[in-house]
Amino acid sequence: MARRPIGIIMNGVTGRMGHRQHLVRSILAIREQGGLPLADGTVVWPEPVLVGRSEDKLRALAERHGLRRWTTDLDRALADPANEIYFDAQLTRVREGSLRAAIAAGKHIYTEKPTAESLDCALELARLARQAGVKNGVVQDKLFLPGLLKLKRLVDGGFFGRILSVRGEFGYWVFEGDWQEAQRPSWNYRAEDGGGIVLDMFPHWQYVLEQVFAPIRSVYAHTATHIGDRVDEVGRGYRATADDAAYGVFELDGGIVAQINSSWAVRVDRDELVEFQVDGVEGSAVAGLRECRIQHRGATPKPVWNPDLPATEPFRDQWQRVPDNADFDNGFKLQWEQFLAHVVADTPFPYDLLAGAKGVQLAELGLRSARSGQRVEVPELSL
Repeated sequence: MARRPIGIIMNGVTGRMGHRQHLVRSILAIREQGGLPLADGTVVWPEPVLVGRSEDKLRALAERHGLRRWTTDLDRALADPANEIYFDAQLTRVREGSLRAAIAAGKHIYTEKPTAESLDCALELARLARQAGVKNGVVQDKLFLPGLLKLKRLVDGGFFGRILSVRGEFGYWVFEGDWQEAQRPSWNYRAEDGGGIVLDMFPHWQYVLEQVFAPIRSVYAHTATHIGDRVDEVGRGYRATADDAAYGVFELDGGIVAQINSSWAVRVDRDELVEFQVDGVEGSAVAGLRECRIQHRGATPKPVWNPDLPATEPFRDQWQRVPDNADFDNGFKLQWEQFLAHVVADTPFPYDLLAGAKGVQLAELGLRSARSGQRVEVPELSL
C-alpha cells in the first residue's frame, strides 16, 4: 500500500471555520485515520502548510497540533512544487486575489464561499481555472449534513410525490458585543468588508435548493439591518452597514416555491439552528442538521380550526423519525475526501468554481431584488 503525500496550502485557518472544520475536523482527522485510502490501494496523506498574516497565531496553531510547516509568505508557499492544492478560508474581500495567484501558480483550488464579491469576478475565476487546467472545488458542506442526506434520500425515493413547497428557517441571536461577546466576527456586519447575511447564506441556499430539489428560476428578497449598533472584538462601538437578516422567496423548476428566512437577530424556537419543511402531495418532512421527521399522506391527521378551545392534538407527536441507516461522518471532512480523491485519482467532483459562481449570482440577484422590491429572474450560467 503506497502512501501518496500531497501538500495543501491552507490560507485562513487561524479563523474559526478554517481552524475547526477544515484543519482539525477534516485534514487532521484524515491523518488521524491513517490517510485517505483510494480504490487502487494508494493512501493519500495530506501535508498541511498553514498560511496567514500573524506569525504568533500560526506558530501557536502549528505547535498545538504538532505541525511543522507554516508561513506568512503566500508567494513562497505557492512556489513550492510539493504544495499541489491551495485552500482558502480567508475574508471574502481578500479571497479572489489569492485564488488568482494560486491558479497562476498551477495549484488545484479548493475554497470556501463566496468565491468572490461579484458574479463577474466569480465567473472569471472559473474561466481562469479551466484555462489553466487545474482542478477546482467549492465547499458545499450542507449537502453532507445527516438531516439533508436523509431528506435527499426521501426526494430520490419519491416519498413526496409532487413537491409543492420548501420552507426554511435559519439563524440565531448574535450578541451585540456590549454585554456579551458576539459569536461572529465584526466584519460580518460591515458591507465594506464583504459582510452581510445575503452574501454569506444565499450561496448555501443556492446549492441546497438546486442539488436537493430543482434549479432556481427567480428570487424575491427583502433584507434588513435589525441591529444597527454593535461592539467589535476590542470593545469599540461601530455602525453595522450590512444586512443581518434576509427573507427570500425562490421559484424552482416544477412549480416548487421555496421560502427561506435567514437571520442573525432571531431567538431560536425550533429543534435545530436550520430546519427545512418540505410539503408534497404524498407526504411532508422536516429536516434539520441531523434529524429528519416525516408524515405520510395516509397518516396525516385532520386538524380542526377552533380558536375558542385550547389545542388538544400533540401535532409534533404525529410525525415519524427517519432512521439514520448509516454512519454519518463530518460533512466538511467528507467533501475534503472527495476533493482529494478527485485531485489524485480523477474521480468525479461536481462542486467546482462554476457551481460556486451560481451561489454568488443568487446573492447578487437577491440584493438587487431587495433594492428594487421586485422579483428577479435567475438566468442559467455557463463559461
